[in-house]
Amino acid sequence: MTGAPRELPHPDTADLVLTDVLFALSDPSRLDLVRRLADRPLEGSACQPVNGEIPKSTLSHHLKTLREAGVIRNDPHGRQRLVSLRRQDLESRFPGLITAVVDEPGATPPGPIDL
Repeated sequence: MTGAPRELPHPDTADLVLTDVLFALSDPSRLDLVRRLADRPLEGSACQPVNGEIPKSTLSHHLKTLREAGVIRNDPHGRQRLVSLRRQDLESRFPGLITAVVDEPGATPPGPIDL
């Protein structure tokens, strides 16, 4: 199979729905991913196993849920994908929400993650 990596659909900023964003953030694993993405985008290979922390299929599901809610972007980057937090879009649509979620007092600092 040849060709460029497939572009995935992402909702426009104006189409972000608060209940969808809150649902996506309600899962502890997804919330942890968002906190890790707050520092920097992560590169993930479509063919690499996930470091034993979480099954690859579960990680894919979490990333899809976050992407469809508009919390993250998942873009082709060479043979991999670049996953990043849509902080500016979320801040413009729901001021203060992502800052409150990412910078929650008492939250455990995120550790490294391999996508």
